[in-house]
Amino acid sequence: MSAELAARALRELQEDDFRVLRAIEQGLSRFEYVPVDQIARISGFTPGEADFRLKRLHKLGILKRWAGPYVGYTLKYAGFDCLALNALVKQGALEKLGIPLGIGKEADVHDGFTSEGERVAVKFHRLGRASFRQTRRLRGYAADRRWALWYTQSKLAAEREYRALELAHPAGVAVPKPVAWNRHVVVMGVIMGAPLAGYADIPSPRAVLREILENVRKAYLDAGIVHADLSEYNVLIKPDAHILIIDWPQFVTKDHPNAFDLLRRDVKNLLRFFKRKFRIEMDLENALSFVTSL
Repeated sequence: MSAELAARALRELQEDDFRVLRAIEQGLSRFEYVPVDQIARISGFTPGEADFRLKRLHKLGILKRWAGPYVGYTLKYAGFDCLALNALVKQGALEKLGIPLGIGKEADVHDGFTSEGERVAVKFHRLGRASFRQTRRLRGYAADRRWALWYTQSKLAAEREYRALELAHPAGVAVPKPVAWNRHVVVMGVIMGAPLAGYADIPSPRAVLREILENVRKAYLDAGIVHADLSEYNVLIKPDAHILIIDWPQFVTKDHPNAFDLLRRDVKNLLRFFKRKFRIEMDLENALSFVTSL
């Protein structure tokens, strides 16, 4: 896994290596594989010095080399991870990366600790795992970026998720606490619990539904946002039986032209699940009225 590879590579990397990695990152705005002479120019190294660093980084497994009309390099996920992790370490937002907590189609989540010993969750957005065409089709925030590659889409997803947490957490919404963000990585408060979808039975399902709707209401009225992708898969039941709502990169603000339609879809998804799984029925319009009324 690339996060573990990046954590190991970080022990070997020097500041000059990061100059090369940042030069490739910058060059990826123009090239799929950045030519060696461009990497040298951006980093300020001579071609010989750049070539030495590139071969070293390639051997560490964090770059991909291409030889065609020219020789070029691109970042693997591990290379991108190194850049983000190094920046977060310098901020004091991350001291140690721990075990994986979950591996998904579009993100990996790891346990971690800050420089002050606070336990955190470290989320690596990895939108490149899905087809780029499907990602652009399904995720509105990437739809107008036809040139976007995996790294730009993942960075944008992380930025949006962090922004959502910054809005939701102070408003009292049951979301992880935002700690830091860099590139495609979000550091947030510890995530404990399992998705609602995985439970065959839960104590007091009606109370759980009520708690979810109360948090959707806080998000809408107090934070001014709509999750826009809410389902039983991103509502966690914590060990204390309370909920945590995760996965916010698709959120929209309350003044978005489609906000109410997306809110309706979120609430409808929840009500459908609780009716199917726990035989709890609630009128959609009544639920929406509760969520949106002051």
